[in-house]
Amino acid sequence: MANTDIRLGDTIIYGADDITKSFVSDFLNDKDYVIAHTSGSTGTPKEIKLLKNDMLISAKATCQRFGINSNSQLLLPLSPSYIAGKMMIVRALVSGADLFIEQPSNMPISKDYGIIDLLPIVPSQINAVLNSQYISQIKNVIIGGGAIPLVVEQEIIKSGINAYATYGMTETCSHVALRKINGSSSHYHALPGITLAADSRGCLIINAPEYSFKSIITNDIVKIIGKDIFQWVGRYDNVINTGGIKVYPEEIEGKLSHLIDVPFYIAGVDDEKWGTKVVLYIEATEYNKSLILNEASSILDKFSLPKEIRLVTKFERTDSGKIKRLPL
Repeated sequence: MANTDIRLGDTIIYGADDITKSFVSDFLNDKDYVIAHTSGSTGTPKEIKLLKNDMLISAKATCQRFGINSNSQLLLPLSPSYIAGKMMIVRALVSGADLFIEQPSNMPISKDYGIIDLLPIVPSQINAVLNSQYISQIKNVIIGGGAIPLVVEQEIIKSGINAYATYGMTETCSHVALRKINGSSSHYHALPGITLAADSRGCLIINAPEYSFKSIITNDIVKIIGKDIFQWVGRYDNVINTGGIKVYPEEIEGKLSHLIDVPFYIAGVDDEKWGTKVVLYIEATEYNKSLILNEASSILDKFSLPKEIRLVTKFERTDSGKIKRLPL
């Protein structure tokens, strides 16, 4: 079926494909929920029911945060099969904004749409946005679906674009907090209506009294800065206890990101000496291991320093493109 435009009240969805049309139909039917799927980045992907009222609350909070209204224009270069795509459609519907649909690719903005008030992308699409001739027409970019390498954040800052890293999950109807990428802060700020706390493990608790779930305990280790501000440290599931010291793979990866120009990750592997040793996995058939270890030794302590580098031809990934952290 050919892509067509859909008018719904003040909103026009331009170039709606079959997936978009199907979601719009599901969202507007008499059921109080839609079916979504988790990403599978921390386990097996699962089907869940998202209440439409929760989605509306989330969409309104994002629209409030970015000043989106019936005069706004939004661009969606992500599939509505996933929560990020679904929520952009809902944001358009609740605000009356117009929404342009781009087919998902690594070229998320292919033509002149005029001023775009909000553009959601994943990390693999960042370079195309930064090199786009239309970058000056994009008011706000939100980036989710994976970690953003430090070197890429530096390029974002140089570009002057107004970009935010998102924190959220399918269960919370997309993001609940945003971190402005400006080089001066690593803090996430909660959306309106969300407050934060930490449990005994140091993991984030999301308090959302307006939502049906009310509160969610996550497995994300954080530092609470204030009732609506936190700093993300890493996943509780990924913590490596090596030589009796806990190290956080995500922190190590952040420090190494400027040294490695291909996909990589840190994982723990059983070891007689350390109990669990830190191993660096690089997606490559050849790489200068000694150079990486030599440079890494100047920025990492002895516990965080990888004890081994393993090359993997191709990492396993989830359907949404996230790397599976497997101790291969």
